Amino acid sequence: MASTATALRAGTMSGQVRHPIYLAGEWVESDQPLDVLNPYNDQIAGTTFQASAEQLEQATVAAQRVFPALRTMATVDRATMIQTLSTKLRSRRDEVATVMAAEAGKPIRDAEVEVDRGVFTLQVAAEEAKRIEGEVLPLDLLASSKGRFGIVRRFPVGPIAGISPFNFPLNLALHKIAPALASGNPIVLKPASRDPLSILHFAELLDEAGVPKGAVSILPMDRAVGDRLVADDRFKLLSFTGSPDVGWDMKRRAGMKRVVLELGGNAGVIVDQDADLEYAAGRIKVGAFAYAGQSCISVQRVFVMDRVYERFRGMLVAEAESLKIGDPLDRTTDIGPMIDDKAAQRTQEWVEQAVANGARVLTGGKADGRMFPPTIIEDAPPDSLVCSREIFAPVVTLSRVPSFGRALAQVNDSVYGLQAGVFTNTLSHTLTAFEEIEAGGVVVNDVPTYRIDHMPYGGVKASGLGREGLRYAIEDMTEPRLLVVNPLESQAVTLD
Repeated sequence: MASTATALRAGTMSGQVRHPIYLAGEWVESDQPLDVLNPYNDQIAGTTFQASAEQLEQATVAAQRVFPALRTMATVDRATMIQTLSTKLRSRRDEVATVMAAEAGKPIRDAEVEVDRGVFTLQVAAEEAKRIEGEVLPLDLLASSKGRFGIVRRFPVGPIAGISPFNFPLNLALHKIAPALASGNPIVLKPASRDPLSILHFAELLDEAGVPKGAVSILPMDRAVGDRLVADDRFKLLSFTGSPDVGWDMKRRAGMKRVVLELGGNAGVIVDQDADLEYAAGRIKVGAFAYAGQSCISVQRVFVMDRVYERFRGMLVAEAESLKIGDPLDRTTDIGPMIDDKAAQRTQEWVEQAVANGARVLTGGKADGRMFPPTIIEDAPPDSLVCSREIFAPVVTLSRVPSFGRALAQVNDSVYGLQAGVFTNTLSHTLTAFEEIEAGGVVVNDVPTYRIDHMPYGGVKASGLGREGLRYAIEDMTEPRLLVVNPLESQAVTLD
């Protein structure tokens, strides 16, 4: 039997498929239709709706109302519910991936990988729901506390406000929904308005899996309504993934609630003189140019030891020029369009600025509408925008360095600190990089774009606050509570 949302999607608005929004277990529309455009050809991928302030209020009240039942749901029931979501998402892999490719311009092979990661994210969340553990503390460390002990348990914090970005429209949304459900917290999620259809398709599975009404709401919103979500004190945690400027401003407006920020970066990579250069070039190709570089941990700055620079430069240029640009729904496409005209124009301007200041383009560098070719820039000044800011585009800068220590210093010469990569076969360099690089993660013999969804993921400096990854997100979504027990002698039980 078709779900209510599936049935509604069969209807049309101006001849286009429409998709309602998910408000506390109900499929609703609003008076603000939202056309979702395919960034490759500007065709309408589907029509959904922007939630009104009144609808956000209904979702917020529903989250408050369901919280007592959700927080006391048996562990086995929470784990089974989330595992069911994982299984059902796997069964709709092709459908959701096709929607994602159309609305986000993500090449279909990459979209399929994202759905697979979403399945895995839910699987891990189901397991982590069983491992929200506490501890027993001996408190008799002083004579005055003899006989006392403590029990620490973690309790859900309450309704969560989640805001997810356009670049991973399914999996990064699930990195908020899955740990919220695992820890017993309701969530109201604002997906990116550019591509909300993938996560709305996932929402069709919530009722089938027995998720209580009110536990999840998925509501695209305009900026004015979204600002209410950020400032509302009824939400006890704000989890935001997006740009640093927006994220830190939200933290200032969030009031007393907890805030988790997964923000941007300009990830640095070091290629040591004993690295496997062919392997490094192949991995940097993926890390720099996949999904048109529109990832927070996309490779942006590469520092290569002087001794191997010339050889490596030729390898990386050849790798970049081997990539095919085209229609995201074509299975042979490696790189699709950037998300919009503004992103492509900004990238063009930053590249031209770097060239004007002495940089040299080795390949690429010229936009064709929203299609931006894989671009490698040599000798860009460190203070140029392509080096110092997050470009969020298929552009990588290449720099020659005289020593490993100098490479470490240049990686750290950034306001960001999300992840970094080091290609080396020297153990001392690996350990030194781990000690010295100022980032949330250091990846050895792979690109900083590497992520598996259960690892702690997040940054330092301007790149964020807190960590995602299921277990680590659950820690932010719960709070420890202490029970102190003083078993009085008068209450002791004697055994005959």
